Amino acid sequence: MTGELLSGLLIPFIGTSLGSACVLFMKKELNTMVQRALTGFAAGVMVAASVWSLIIPAMEQSEGMGKFAFVPAVIGFWLGILHNLPEGMAVGVVYAGLLSGKASVTSGGALALALGIAIQNFPEGAIISMPLHAEGKSRLGAFWDGVLSGAVEPVGALLTIFAAGFFLPSMPYLLSFAAGAMMYVVVEELIPEMSEGEHSNIGVLMFALGFTLMMALDVALG
Repeated sequence: MTGELLSGLLIPFIGTSLGSACVLFMKKELNTMVQRALTGFAAGVMVAASVWSLIIPAMEQSEGMGKFAFVPAVIGFWLGILHNLPEGMAVGVVYAGLLSGKASVTSGGALALALGIAIQNFPEGAIISMPLHAEGKSRLGAFWDGVLSGAVEPVGALLTIFAAGFFLPSMPYLLSFAAGAMMYVVVEELIPEMSEGEHSNIGVLMFALGFTLMMALDVALG
């Protein structure tokens, strides 16, 4: 479980680092179509992760409430939709649920969520490092700045895991809170980015691909 947890915490950070590495071998910014495709794909992944890795486990853990098992998920979701929660904290909540063994979170679902956030982080790393190089910073210096920008995620995830351990009875609320926060990011940031300009259908198609792939990963790895 320790190795599984470590890989889950590091995967999103690796996504940021790989995106930052674009500055080492690319002369210009990421192609607009590539950015749109990656953004759409990440949005699809995050929506699917919110459903299968967060909301469904939240309701399953509340089965004792019978027909009202949806209540904690609804409350947590609405609390989360008002927040731009750092993705690392969402990963931390999921792995806290996995470690507790009582939150209906599968290892496959947790891993799929980490992979999805890593994909979203890839263009973010490039967007940070490449403009820095364009402004005169060395390629290596811009790369490390991009890498360091993602270092806070695994730290935040780890702190969230420790904090969530004290609130296990509230896990359904925490899981759905993370889902709401991720949906906020998707609707507020990712969907507008993938839809602007011409050929927005690329973003929509990649959204569909990301959603179905995440759905399949969550079930297959579960």
